[in-house]
Amino acid sequence: MFGKDLKAIQHNSSGQGVFKRGAVVAFMATAGVLGVSFPLHAGPEGLPVAKFLPLSLAIEAAQAAVAACEQQGLHVSASVVDRSGLTRVVLVADGASVIAESTARRKAFTSAMIGDRSGAMMDFAKSVPSNIVLDPSALPLSGGLPIKVGSITISGIGVGGAESGQKDEACAQAGLDKIEDRLK
Repeated sequence: MFGKDLKAIQHNSSGQGVFKRGAVVAFMATAGVLGVSFPLHAGPEGLPVAKFLPLSLAIEAAQAAVAACEQQGLHVSASVVDRSGLTRVVLVADGASVIAESTARRKAFTSAMIGDRSGAMMDFAKSVPSNIVLDPSALPLSGGLPIKVGSITISGIGVGGAESGQKDEACAQAGLDKIEDRLK
């Protein structure tokens, strides 16, 4: 999703780089104002309707992610956020480090915002000029995955605290696998 193409960046009158409005980039200088659109369709009476991840599935995914890591002797935290980055579920395993909760939540946030693995943001973040401010809630490290219905991102799951981002991501994938057949 993210390449080294920085066409989404404009420079303002003071020379600072800013993201163009509507760019497929979630890391804007102003927190809460995201360049991500969420497809909606008209429901009864023309009101917009959007798909969302039910809390029961969010809990189940987080539990499966923590369990997958526990089977490997890893003490992690798992978080699930909604499409806007709002935390829905946080589980902190016994023995998880103090930073595991924060990293899990930020990886989930990153995946929900970009609609891709949180680690995919790493190359993009490296290519951003130093005068561009990235959202501090984002964490461009492996361990977060988007939760999708078809091609629509409805949520994100993140795991933090394993020995590596790859192990975090494998546990997040286990959580996603647990609920994937019910994402309609």
